[in-house]
Amino acid sequence: MMLDDLRKACADCTKCSLCDTRTNSVFGVGCETADLMFVGEAPGEQEDLSGVPFVGRAGQLLDKFLYAVDISREDVYIANVLKCRPPKNRDPLPEEEDMCIGYLREQVSIIKPKIIVCLGRISAMRLIKPDFKITQEHGKWFKKGNVLMTAVYHPAALLRDPRKKEDMLEDMKAIKQKLTQLQED
Repeated sequence: MMLDDLRKACADCTKCSLCDTRTNSVFGVGCETADLMFVGEAPGEQEDLSGVPFVGRAGQLLDKFLYAVDISREDVYIANVLKCRPPKNRDPLPEEEDMCIGYLREQVSIIKPKIIVCLGRISAMRLIKPDFKITQEHGKWFKKGNVLMTAVYHPAALLRDPRKKEDMLEDMKAIKQKLTQLQED
C-alpha cells in the first residue's frame, strides 16, 4: 500500500465515533522517506480545521525546537496516534487508539523511519510501553525492531509549563546527534 491510498482510507474511516465530529482527518505530513518521525497523540482544533498535524501553537513551538537543532520540518514525518480530534481535546480513549493504531503502523511500515520520537506521554504509553513516565523517562532510548524510539515532552505541555523547555532542548540535541550518527553509518 502507498501513503496516498492509506491517506484516502483514513479520510473515509468510520471505525469510531470521532468520524462524526471531525472536520478533517489528520493523516500525517512530511518526507515520505524520513529517517525521523514524530508521533503525537491526536489532532487539536487547528489541526482538525486544516487537516495537517502540529500547526497550532504547539506545532509552532515544535518548529522552533526543530530549528534550534538544525532539523528541517521538511525532512521529517509528523503524525499522531489518532487521526481525528477528540471532542474538547480530551485524551484519546483506549478503544479509539485501538481503532486507529493500524493507520500509524502502516505509515511506519511505508516510511521506514530509523527513529520515532513520541511527543508526550500518551503516544509514548502506546508506542514504547504502557507504564511510560514522561517526567522520568523523556530522552531515554528504546529499541523496537529496527527502530530507535524516544519520547519528549509534548509541546503543548511546554506551553503550560515553560520550565521544561530546557529539558526539551537537551532531548532534541540528543535526537539530532543520534540521527546524524545513524545517517553516517
